Amino acid sequence: MKKKKLFQIFELLTLLFLTLLILTSCNNQYDELNLEAYQYRDTRELVKFVYQSALKFEAGGPNRLKHFQNNRNLYQNDNFYLYIYKLDGTNVFHSGMPQLEGNNLPDITDVKSKKLFQLVTEALANENNPHAWMHYMWWTPGKFYPVPKSSCHFKVKTEDGTEYFVGGGLDYPQEEKEFIRIIVDTAAEQIQLKGLSAMESIADPLSQYNFRDVKIFAFQEDGEILISPVLESNLADLRLVECTDQVKHKPFVKALENLQNSNSTWEVFMAKDRYQRTLIKKSLYLKKVDLADKTIYVGAITDLPQPPWTG
Repeated sequence: MKKKKLFQIFELLTLLFLTLLILTSCNNQYDELNLEAYQYRDTRELVKFVYQSALKFEAGGPNRLKHFQNNRNLYQNDNFYLYIYKLDGTNVFHSGMPQLEGNNLPDITDVKSKKLFQLVTEALANENNPHAWMHYMWWTPGKFYPVPKSSCHFKVKTEDGTEYFVGGGLDYPQEEKEFIRIIVDTAAEQIQLKGLSAMESIADPLSQYNFRDVKIFAFQEDGEILISPVLESNLADLRLVECTDQVKHKPFVKALENLQNSNSTWEVFMAKDRYQRTLIKKSLYLKKVDLADKTIYVGAITDLPQPPWTG
């Protein structure tokens, strides 16, 4: 009886150890993803889904594509679906649109004429964009109209040396603060490297720097606007520093005060919701770039997380 009891205790301890090991492993596999950057549950779940799929594809061996093609239902749900491309633009797997498989699509554009493959390759090469986000218009499989979409991507290299990217996206995504942190930091880096000559590509509405209601803007220390936040041109006499929000606060004044001791800052202000006409919180992200002869400020604005979508 003693031996039997000891054996049962040993079995229980072994089970507890294995359970702890599995749970620890599950947590550790996401440590490098820095999911804390995201405030919405759907965003975090998408990144984990694409990351797990990329790991499975990388480790799948010669029959990796057959596994994905034979199990399409595992790689799509009500919120997102998976796709895999070679780095030359050839689609090898699409869980939602299998008709794309085998096609070389380096020049594909969305309904707004954004060059999608170019946006992905730029995102994959951008150290400011660790999960290679891009933002565009696309349609949901089975539907006939395009919707706003944000997709993340991971690069994969198989044992034969072929490079791929694995991606997936959200329809009607919530605007993460991380999305504008990426584009503002990237724009600031380009201005630091190229000076004012970088402004044309940053202002391009088809570039990575402008999507949905998010638009990069830039101005000089003396207040001169280099990229307008509201117009395609800078003809309006818009004095950003003097602008107030819906409760008469001056977010740019506060942001510039913060930038005296920092290179970047977040500032919250109040605006009207375009649908319900109630006051909501918006967030301004502003970054300072010191050039040899002048200081440039580059920024963008997004919504703050709103309940009940936070997770």
